[in-house]
Amino acid sequence: MAALAREIEEFMAAGGWDQPPQLFALVPTAALLDEQPELAGQLDRANPLTPVAQEALPEGDLAEALGRIAWPDLVIGCALAQEIIVLPPGSESELPDVAEADAESLRRAAADHPQRTEARLVAAVVRDGEGACVMRLRGAGTDETMDEIVESPDLAPNLVEALKATLLP
Repeated sequence: MAALAREIEEFMAAGGWDQPPQLFALVPTAALLDEQPELAGQLDRANPLTPVAQEALPEGDLAEALGRIAWPDLVIGCALAQEIIVLPPGSESELPDVAEADAESLRRAAADHPQRTEARLVAAVVRDGEGACVMRLRGAGTDETMDEIVESPDLAPNLVEALKATLLP
């Protein structure tokens, strides 16, 4: 799963920054090639799963959009790539109170924070529960033109759970 999340992040990175969230269905490569043999030159049958980009998600609340998704049986997993703002530890006290602020106010405060880091997060899950997360931190490498890559299944537990919920019958 980690390799698949990295593949999706690299695909998104090729398009640059400032992209909207992108949802992917994870489909068995063999089944995809059986249904669409014309893809044989583009896909490697040795890869068990192939990410298939989906239509754009609706504008607005991501949790609401994910709550309306149901996948056909052929889809055995899904992934979401989205750009986020990462704040340093301890900066929560500098943000509006979560209980009193709306999501847009929190986003604006995070985007205006002087120590923010822009990042792209990819979370991927399969029906059996396995998940992985990869995050590219924009310009946070040893050279300011380089990005740093962080990989951990625990980067976005709430997002992983939301994606798993889309796979429930």
